Amino acid sequence: MLVQIAHLYALGCLGILFFQVALIAGAPLGPYTQGGQHDGALPLPGRIVAGLSIGVVLFQGLAILSAAGFPGLDWPRWTGWVALGVSVLSAVLNTITPSARERAVWSPIMLVMAGLAGYVMIVTQVRG
Repeated sequence: MLVQIAHLYALGCLGILFFQVALIAGAPLGPYTQGGQHDGALPLPGRIVAGLSIGVVLFQGLAILSAAGFPGLDWPRWTGWVALGVSVLSAVLNTITPSARERAVWSPIMLVMAGLAGYVMIVTQVRG
């Protein structure tokens, strides 16, 4: 079950990655990201932030897969805890965002993502 939970987390990261790519490409999703400050497509600075987010999301997915023992990944355990921390921070920020649309979409997704990462890290800690 642990590996499947880690795979679900990585799949969620992949979905977030595609969302970021859509933002960079100019999709009119501004109300669903970055505090909902922009209607339509993001301006260049917002697209740059979306581009930087891709690296963070890739790191998170790979760190949790590594913590679950995915073959070929032997990252230090602390990377999984960092990924969990980023997931929890994202869940909090998406819960308190002023954008109702961003909150409605991303708060539940990020809460589930944080739960998945937490499960992987706690179970692997117990298994030691």
